[in-house]
Amino acid sequence: MNTLDTVDADRGRLQELFKNLFRNVVEHAGDETTVRVGPLSDGFFVEDDGPGIAPEEREAVFEHGHTTAESGSGLGLSIVKGIANAHGWSIRIRVGSDGGTCFRIRRA
Repeated sequence: MNTLDTVDADRGRLQELFKNLFRNVVEHAGDETTVRVGPLSDGFFVEDDGPGIAPEEREAVFEHGHTTAESGSGLGLSIVKGIANAHGWSIRIRVGSDGGTCFRIRRA
């Protein structure tokens, strides 16, 4: 099993990034969804086994105010992207290993 090395980041902002990603999973995929965090050669990933994000929506979800949930604010993933960018990271969405969503956060 690979382990996640130390991530050089502002602790509070990194916590906020994870909090927003995890909240997004619960709001869009449900309480029974499994979330996994792991290492990449140049960063880390957060993936779930939920229904996933359609390819045509993957860039739009990072836009300020974009939401598909009735009670969502559309701020969570735009905040995540802002935190990633502030740390010099890129963030991309891919299909997860179990068919859900995989957020890949890498050094830009």
